[in-house]
Amino acid sequence: MTPARSFKHQTPETHHQAEELSAHLPPLLVAAERVAATVSQGVHGRRRVGQGETFWQFRRYEFGDSTQLIDWRQSAKSQPVYVRETEWEAAQSVWLWRDGSASMSYRSDDGLPAKIERADLLLLALASLLIRGGEHVALLGTGMSPASGRGTLLRLWSMIEAQVNNKPDATPPGTHNNSLPVYEPLPRYGRVVLMGDFLSPLEDIRKTLGIFANQGINGHLVQVLDPAEETLPFSGRVRFDGMENEGEVLIGRVEAMRDDYVREFALHNQGVEALAKSFGWSFAQHHTNASPEATLLSLYLVLSQATGN
Repeated sequence: MTPARSFKHQTPETHHQAEELSAHLPPLLVAAERVAATVSQGVHGRRRVGQGETFWQFRRYEFGDSTQLIDWRQSAKSQPVYVRETEWEAAQSVWLWRDGSASMSYRSDDGLPAKIERADLLLLALASLLIRGGEHVALLGTGMSPASGRGTLLRLWSMIEAQVNNKPDATPPGTHNNSLPVYEPLPRYGRVVLMGDFLSPLEDIRKTLGIFANQGINGHLVQVLDPAEETLPFSGRVRFDGMENEGEVLIGRVEAMRDDYVREFALHNQGVEALAKSFGWSFAQHHTNASPEATLLSLYLVLSQATGN
């Protein structure tokens, strides 16, 4: 292992080469790394006692401890007997998924990202954060085995780009255009993070979550919404185009139906949250007019707590 270089020791040529290298990275990946770096500053080290090789701390010997754990050199320095504890180093695997259906391309204002753009950013930033913590990640529905390292992040990005561009080498047929993930067998007690607008019928959502949960999978839902979808801020005569082959609807006075719409939309979202919690899964809601950092931090902390770190 070579020592890390301090920034002040870098030559102008090295700094210039680094800038050139980063300039060739995909903008989405650069943005995701920036968000992950910001969030990582507020995350404490995720240490846990267990089998490993990295020293963590000394503590006093307790009844039931194996004598093989005693550190005789440390114990010889004082009266108490001390044992040597190491960090828990078993990497966890997380499968990530985001809704790639047509409804996710919606944005109510040119100044806002489309829902799918924000979901992609959150997914890659979360992957980056998990990889920084030593976790293994994979993209659900691709057959990808969980892996770690920067190469994994680039692979995730390329798969997402292939899905967006409908390239032949994208995910298996029928997986990336569905509003809900297609089930695939995962190791028992594995973890999945699902991101989407979850505007599908509640019964369909219940069936999908139930299949995963019944296999012992621990899950986390992140509902990504455009703010206009909750408030319907339009007025007057408006034509609504169905983004998933529902057809067109012309409303003469949108404001006349706003209260009913807002109520029904809220009930649906409450139903999604209730379904997630009924299976012991977490639920979070993110709006595209909000910064991604807060959602990413809360999601990462939930994942940390789920593994006892």
